[in-house]
Amino acid sequence: MFPFAIHCVKNLTMKKIILSSLILGAFIVNSSAEEGFASVFDGKNKPTVKKDGKWTTFTGKGMSVKTEGNWIPQEDGSLFLDPRPGEKGWTRYGSYLWLTEDYKDFIFDFEYKHGKGGNSGLYFRIYDESDATAHGFEVQILDCYGKEKLGQHDLGGVIKTAGPLTNASKPAGEWNRMKVIMKDGKLTVILNGKTVQDKLDVAAKKPKGKKFADSGKIAIQDHGQKFSVRKLMVKKL
Repeated sequence: MFPFAIHCVKNLTMKKIILSSLILGAFIVNSSAEEGFASVFDGKNKPTVKKDGKWTTFTGKGMSVKTEGNWIPQEDGSLFLDPRPGEKGWTRYGSYLWLTEDYKDFIFDFEYKHGKGGNSGLYFRIYDESDATAHGFEVQILDCYGKEKLGQHDLGGVIKTAGPLTNASKPAGEWNRMKVIMKDGKLTVILNGKTVQDKLDVAAKKPKGKKFADSGKIAIQDHGQKFSVRKLMVKKL
């Protein structure tokens, strides 16, 4: 190959390397930035823990959650629910993990893990904390790995409202990522990279007689089972 050709190839290769580095650098910056999100239990910084009677409040980077349940911070940045003796079922609403602010339109992004037969749920638009099931809507969290036919009470379904579009469950014991987006009355749920609710009109599909609040609390259910969450992030839209 002639010297001039070799020079051109070297320059072209160097330009490709520089361009690839710039693109990769931009991807890393964009993918790691969570602009506008508040977070707690992100695995990097331990939250501030405050006790007030039965309530425990965990405050991280711009975000606070509170509970009467036995949710315990772990060394890996997760929060482990270890029910106390006698704590069974799901009607102990104070034991849920409550975000302390009200939300209308939002993105709530988190990871969770449960054992075999695990059961929990993500609630939103709760306007009365005395009964999350009566005053909010629940995106079901349930061990549905390998299940073919899914309904409203299965993973990714909205209880008494709509079943999931697909089964995105991972096996028990593995971390799952759920992103819940509420915007302009429409609900989208992305589970492990798959869309399981796609702009669902919650008000139109809600059970008869149930109020759809303008805004309300977000909560993760204590179902009386061992359960873990981590990387909780929220953003108001």
